[in-house]
Amino acid sequence: MTDQPQERRQTEIDRIAEDWTSEVVRLSPIAATYIGRTEANDRYDDFSPAGHEDAIATGRRTLSALEAATPVDDVDRVTQTDLGAELRLSAELHEAGWHLRDLNVIASATQDVRQVYDLMPTATAEDWAVIARRLDAVPDALDGYVETLAEGIRRGVVPAARQVREVAGQIPRYTADDGFFASLVSGAAAESASLPASLRTDLERAATAARAAYDRLADFLTGALARAATEKDAVGRDLYALHSRRFLGAQIDLDETYEWGIDELARMTEEQESIARQILPGATVAEAVAHLETDRSRKLVGTAALREWMQETSDRAVAELGRTHFDIPEPIRTLECMIAPTQEGGIYYTGPTDDFSRPGRMWWSVPEGVTEFDTWRELTTVYHEGVPGHHLQIGQAVYNRAQLNSWRRLLAGTSGHAEGWALYAERLMEQLGYLDDPADRLGMLDGQRMRAARVVLDIGVHLGKPRPDGQGTWDADYALEFLRANVNMPEEFVRFEVNRYLGWPGQAPSYKVGQRLWEQVRDAYRVARGDQFSMKEFHKRALDLGGVGLDTLRTALLG
Repeated sequence: MTDQPQERRQTEIDRIAEDWTSEVVRLSPIAATYIGRTEANDRYDDFSPAGHEDAIATGRRTLSALEAATPVDDVDRVTQTDLGAELRLSAELHEAGWHLRDLNVIASATQDVRQVYDLMPTATAEDWAVIARRLDAVPDALDGYVETLAEGIRRGVVPAARQVREVAGQIPRYTADDGFFASLVSGAAAESASLPASLRTDLERAATAARAAYDRLADFLTGALARAATEKDAVGRDLYALHSRRFLGAQIDLDETYEWGIDELARMTEEQESIARQILPGATVAEAVAHLETDRSRKLVGTAALREWMQETSDRAVAELGRTHFDIPEPIRTLECMIAPTQEGGIYYTGPTDDFSRPGRMWWSVPEGVTEFDTWRELTTVYHEGVPGHHLQIGQAVYNRAQLNSWRRLLAGTSGHAEGWALYAERLMEQLGYLDDPADRLGMLDGQRMRAARVVLDIGVHLGKPRPDGQGTWDADYALEFLRANVNMPEEFVRFEVNRYLGWPGQAPSYKVGQRLWEQVRDAYRVARGDQFSMKEFHKRALDLGGVGLDTLRTALLG
């Protein structure tokens, strides 16, 4: 069992990072909830133009203090490098006007305002009182968001019409009589039968106001914003380059990466075709998939069965890997598998609170109408989201409080670092023998092929690249056709995924590109260490850094 690391004396740079964490709690109560800082649980971010200006001004003051400080050790150097890079990039995106058009189907204020309730405690009357106060804050939060989007209209900086239509279509799931907010309040009775009548009244009133605020947002989206929105999905090279840096914490050659993505997709396809022939001699991938989909022993029916299987699989991986390949501290050994209260198609992980009173959680947002799940397809997802994937990576950073300041433990890092590690972890599980069943390996390769395909798709669409088939340039219609040809997923998932890539530039490639960079760092580390190389030691050193940009990961491990 891993011993708690020796306590490190706080430095000036640590104090600056701690102060910035407190500012994040003030500026983004949503982020505060995610990291377990409950003092802001009854508030929301200020999504208005004034709120964005406050955040940028605060970031610039923090950056000035950070640049003036002198690091005393390697921990400080990593903090100074990574926090400084994050603050500078936030300012660049602000100057580019990204906040004025920040609307997409998965990770914008529309979803964030609602989704935060998934992580709020509901065990006591006081918990529900906090929820009531946060519900009371929904109208101001959404009205501020509308104000910012309206300012974007005035300046001619607007989101794509496709994102506007899709997000407007999500809102009825929140506001319907059987939608999220009505269900949240009706669930209060089941969660805590002892709620005072006055509190129930407050909850119902506040939920009604929240529903009305979302309806006003929908009216704005389908009215003024829809009329002003651009039909162009691509954001262009300059803005895409900023987002690529944002999600990777590394600067890459986008054109080289696009060509690498085409080659990697071909390699994944060839490997998958080889496995398909093992499953069914002479079969294509589609034929092997069709064969597996008739195997009832590999089916789960209903979300209850899905959740139970996820939990059993996760618990087994934690127990076995904790005995053999990793030192897993006791607090990290708890991972809760959850079915999300929405039907939007995402699968995601939320980290533990700083004291582990709320454990890490794996969430599955199952689209409406999807009732059956294939274990061969989803086994690798459990390893990706859980152990040795996100949960081990993020949980280890949270656990390492003796060495890392709160920003490094709870807020630092990039999608490329986190998602790249999770894909790296999937391949590691194959190497450790957990995917020896050809069907399970086919499922893993299905995911790897999808991640390679979206490197090509994402860069191709947003940079207006020539299509791989030579028939013109990338657009949304071809993106949909391209993804269908490279994944084995229900149509609802495919459409959601393409809309996600179109509205969230640079995020989708961060998985596979992140895996590539992780593997490059590991291979270089192996060469540098020679006979002293230990995979277990490499993983521990890398994960003990906490979340970092991938350029910082390379520098910290290789010098």
